[in-house]
Amino acid sequence: MAERLLINESGSVKKGSDTIFAWWARYQEAVSQGRNAVNGTIGALLEDDGNLAINKIVDSEIRKAPENDIASYAPLSGLPDFLDLAKSLALGEIRDELQELGFSIGATASPGGSGALYLAANNFLEPGQNVLLRDRHWKPYSGFIQNNGLGFVTWPLLPQNESEGLEYFDKAGFESMLQQLCNGQSKVMAWINDPAHNPTGLSMTSNDRYECLNSFVESAVNNADVGHTLLIDSAYSLYADEPFGWAETILESLKSGLFWPENLLICFAISLSKSHTIYGLRTGALVSLHPDEDLIERINSVMGVTARQTWSATSRLGQYSACAVHNSEDLGEKWSIERDRLSGLLYSRRNKFISECKSLGIPINPTMDGFFAWLEHDEPEKIAEKCTDKDVYLVPLQGGIRIGLCAIPEEQISRVAEALAYALG
Repeated sequence: MAERLLINESGSVKKGSDTIFAWWARYQEAVSQGRNAVNGTIGALLEDDGNLAINKIVDSEIRKAPENDIASYAPLSGLPDFLDLAKSLALGEIRDELQELGFSIGATASPGGSGALYLAANNFLEPGQNVLLRDRHWKPYSGFIQNNGLGFVTWPLLPQNESEGLEYFDKAGFESMLQQLCNGQSKVMAWINDPAHNPTGLSMTSNDRYECLNSFVESAVNNADVGHTLLIDSAYSLYADEPFGWAETILESLKSGLFWPENLLICFAISLSKSHTIYGLRTGALVSLHPDEDLIERINSVMGVTARQTWSATSRLGQYSACAVHNSEDLGEKWSIERDRLSGLLYSRRNKFISECKSLGIPINPTMDGFFAWLEHDEPEKIAEKCTDKDVYLVPLQGGIRIGLCAIPEEQISRVAEALAYALG
């Protein structure tokens, strides 16, 4: 009775714990019992000794920060230097060329990449409309979307028709679902986590990106009265082989004559949690790209107001520290070297995992960048539970098992593959 009286209808359906953190807790419980357990649950990069991997260059600047940049509020939209940096973290050096072509670029600071996703969900669709997602996606997407009064529909992660000649983009499925949304909505928005997709570690090829962008532009042209927003969730991009692949694809397409309709907006959700190892400082940004400067200014204003009405201001310390690193050529180079070292950990673990799975006949999904690998399966809970028989803890999600290579020491990779082989029978 009390719950019905005091908690609203939306709140009453929020039950259970986050799947990822629930399985992490199970791993921790196993360790507390003295078992030699393997942690493939959490999405944070750990050193091979099990400690959190921390970019020492960023850490040093955090510890040297002036008191004012530790304790003071940041401006509601973010520190000016950080907003400038955010554009470069999203677009790389291609940013300059896009601006030379007449494009305006906006940015709003957010509490991590999650905050950037919230800003998009809160402002780019009308209540009750659907976001277009790939059918394998980071589970919290649904929470951000539904808490903003939206729904979602999906298209397949991988091509269903080999004749299309695309490796990691289901063009037919994407175009079909996009047109269905255009038929029933005044605005459409697609979220694509690329490169280094969570939960699979998949990265689209340049041809995949080109075809995806072309499909989205064609839809905008053919549905001129429908607003089109393409959001690239680039949370893991700085650990990918092509960190600015989407910026390159956009630029190359424009140089090849791509027409940019006024009802097309491209956004990037960036996160410094992984790239700068400041998970707890919750630092990210939403970066927007469009030829109309007035529109970008208006989006900046809208997002700033939304920030004020939601979390008020993003961590000043995270913004300051990132700027301190990247405003110095020397520190920026040292940060890159340390980032490359951490990327090397992931590269070695992934290569060993792929090799071990191949030798054991485990049909893992294509995986090439970022923190995770993926095993597609109709009974993920069953497989994950059987892996715990070997004290290996992974995360069952809709459609498969997420393997957190980011947390697994290289010496334990073989145990993970063997546990999966055991679970698959």
